[in-house]
Amino acid sequence: MRKPSVKAIHVLHQEIIGCRRCSRLVRWREKVGREKVRRFADEEYWAKPVPGFGDPRARLLLVGLAPAAHGANRTGRMFTGDESGRWLYRALHKAGFANQAESIKRDDGLTLTDCYITASLRCAPPLNKPMQKELDTCRPFLLDELHLLRTVRVIVGLGKIGFETALRTYKDASLISYKKKPLFAHAAVHSFGLFVFIASYHPSQQNTFTGKLTESMFDRVFQLAKRELEKSDESDHSYST
Repeated sequence: MRKPSVKAIHVLHQEIIGCRRCSRLVRWREKVGREKVRRFADEEYWAKPVPGFGDPRARLLLVGLAPAAHGANRTGRMFTGDESGRWLYRALHKAGFANQAESIKRDDGLTLTDCYITASLRCAPPLNKPMQKELDTCRPFLLDELHLLRTVRVIVGLGKIGFETALRTYKDASLISYKKKPLFAHAAVHSFGLFVFIASYHPSQQNTFTGKLTESMFDRVFQLAKRELEKSDESDHSYST
């Protein structure tokens, strides 16, 4: 069995952290890091691209949108330090993928088991709205992750952009194929041979505060993921690239 290289993933993380390809995003993330907000005025912001986080031998991959300006852009870890992260890690903990229900900062003891979290864009975008050219510029990092995370079998797209970015990247990597792009709908499950894609509303405040996404709806996504992992063949089907 060919296992993911932890060292190679670490090298990729350092490449991501050092990226300055999108001038609009560089200006914004650094401006937010300098000006901060009052409740975090005493903290030093990360203010750099945010690398993926989790178990390099994960079978479950989560693909989100982008770091929040005062969440991951502040803490330096995916979905950490904001309301979306509270929802996500609480759900992962209940499903058995996280050792604790909170993600506050990079050294808080949180670990993930059989789960890896990444994003469509690694820098916080103004108004949480990335430009398509920025998503296209950032997507090769996700492609590199797919080649390293060889044990992934279930992919959860958090939000429409996360879901469609994951589909497109797996297709470009020749790992799946489809003629018509699967439609995004919460808890929709799409199978492509070895890989299963599950769509989920993003746990953004816009969705959770309005009730568009409830806790039970979100928990169901990870129960579906567990079910699909249990259905997968226990023998080694790691793909080669």
